[in-house]
This record gives sequence, C-alpha cells and structure tokens, in this order.
Amino acid sequence: MAAAHTLAEIAEHTGGRLFGDPRCEITGVAGIRDAGPGDITFVANPRYERDLATTVASAVIVAEGLALPEKLSGIIHSNPSRAFAQVVEVLFPPPVRPKPGVHPGAMVDESASLGADVTIGPFVVVEAGARIGDRTVLAPFVYVGAETVIGADCLLYPHVSVRERCVLGDRVIVHCGTVVGSDGYGYVQIGSRHEKIPQVGTVEIGDDVEMGANVCVDRARFDKTVIKRGTKIDNLVQVAHNVVIGEDSLVVAQVGISGSTEIGDNVILAGQAGVAGHIRVGDGAIVAGQAGVTKSVPDGHTVAGMPARPYEEFMRGQAVLSTMSDWTRKVRALEQRVAELEEVVRRSKKSPATDK
Repeated sequence: MAAAHTLAEIAEHTGGRLFGDPRCEITGVAGIRDAGPGDITFVANPRYERDLATTVASAVIVAEGLALPEKLSGIIHSNPSRAFAQVVEVLFPPPVRPKPGVHPGAMVDESASLGADVTIGPFVVVEAGARIGDRTVLAPFVYVGAETVIGADCLLYPHVSVRERCVLGDRVIVHCGTVVGSDGYGYVQIGSRHEKIPQVGTVEIGDDVEMGANVCVDRARFDKTVIKRGTKIDNLVQVAHNVVIGEDSLVVAQVGISGSTEIGDNVILAGQAGVAGHIRVGDGAIVAGQAGVTKSVPDGHTVAGMPARPYEEFMRGQAVLSTMSDWTRKVRALEQRVAELEEVVRRSKKSPATDK
C-alpha cells in the first residue's frame, strides 16, 4: 500500500498550484472515473472534463482554465500528465532492484565482460565476447549473442534475445519477448524458389530507448539498423532491416516499418500504421492509426488513410463518404424518374398524331 502524503506535499513536489484543502490526505492514484476517496486523479484530455462534476476522488490535477466544482481540491499544473506521473513515483517507489551478481544457473562465457554491479538472472546466456555495462540487469531467460554490447543501467526483461554483434546504449529498457538482431527478410527468386540473402549487418540502439513486448528489430542486410536516442516503441512492432528511426520518436503498437526506410526525429507512428520501404517520414511528422504510407512524408506533415494523404484531405473524404448512402438514394430516385420520363416519351411516339 502506498504511503500517505498531503496534497500540499504533492503540490510542492510537482511544482503545481494548490487549490482546496492542503491537508487532504492522498494514498492512491486512479483514473477519474474509477477514483475513490483517498485517490488523486488527473484530467489531461478535454473529453474527461465533464467527469470533474461526478468524481469522488479526493483530489485532481488539472490544466489552467478548467471550470472546477467547489467541492474539489487539487493542483493546477501546466502538464497534468507529467505531474500525475510524478505523483505515482512519490506514492509508489520503484520495485526493489535485484542484488548484483551472476546466478549459478546462468551461462556466461569466460570471454564475456561484465561491468560493476551487473545482475545476471537464472537461465541467462551470455555468449563469447559480449560486454555488459555497469548496473545492467538481465532477467531470467535473456539471451545475449556473441560480441554484443549492452550499455550501463539497462534492463532486459525475461525472454529478450539480443543476437550477435548488436549494440544497445545506456539506460535501454527492453520488455518481454523482444528480439533484437533477427535476420532481415531478404530473399532472391531463382526460378520458382526463394533463396536466402545473407543478412550480415547489425542493430544499433541508442541511449534511453524503450521497446515494448514482442518487438522485432531485424539486423541490416549490411551496415546497420538504427534506433536513435530517446525513441519509445510500443508492443508488437516490426522494424525491418536497414531502417533508421530518429531521436525521440514514438512508434505505437502493431506498426510495421519496411526495409531501408528512414523515420525522422520526433515522429509519431500511430497504432497499426504501415510504412513502405525505401521512403522517408520527415522530422515531426505524424502518421495516423492504420494509415498506409506508400511515399515519403515531408517534415511536419500529418497523414492518414490508405494510401496515406494529407490529414485535411483525408477528413474531407471521410465526410463525403458519410453522406454516400443519402446520395445513393437520391441517384436511384433520379434514375427511376428518368426511366419513367423515358417511358412517357416512348409511349407518346407510338401514339398517332392528333390534329387540333
């Protein structure tokens, strides 16, 4: 259970502006619709603003300018999401770090190099010539290939595989089941057969990168596949051979990036987006969920749809599509009316002329 803190203490820690009861005691955190007495919650998305009137949370973190019910206490902050994360860190300290050392059930090659205070869990395999940086933790069943380099203060969760000659920077977090350095998807067709093209490159992961569960980052055909500093990758993402992802980009669940594509800095690839090979997504670009990117995206542009096109154009198209059923009924009615008029004309032509 979390230790109790007063709202005044929390406001001081987050740097926000207090309103309401400074002595309000906070013991937990929750979403605004699930929070109860003792919980602190937050509103960062305008769609949840109406829930302020009904929440039973003891306190709330909000942005400047929201209309606040009189009963509430809380904190006004320029970035409610960040402040809430800080509160979580205060109320719930990080898990206890495992003790440094090599578990007797691990297999570490005698030529591997281990830094200070490294933790090697049971059933971990570290191959010849690998180097593990200071204070790095390899959880049970991690595999580290020959001549691979893993930096300092990294955390690799169970069943992560980092194959031969790959490089991970400092403070890299890799979640369960992720594979770094699997062979790129490369074949050449000989007659009716597909023969494998050797994938002899590597993977280079920059500092402060985090990769979710079951991510696959393929090694380059030659040279290297690169994920640069600060980029965060969600679960179930495929990064193909020779891809380069820039700094501080966000790659959301089930994204697929084809080979030799370059993703710039501060890019957002939303869920289930697909990016074709040998193109570039520019710095600061946003690719909407389920978009199919078939050509390069300029810096700062937002695209959506399949094939991906400028967001405003895509939304206009969606608006038109929403009226298609009405237009279909109108066209069918017009077709029926035209058919009736044609029938009248046809009958009039068959009738004998009448003199007046």
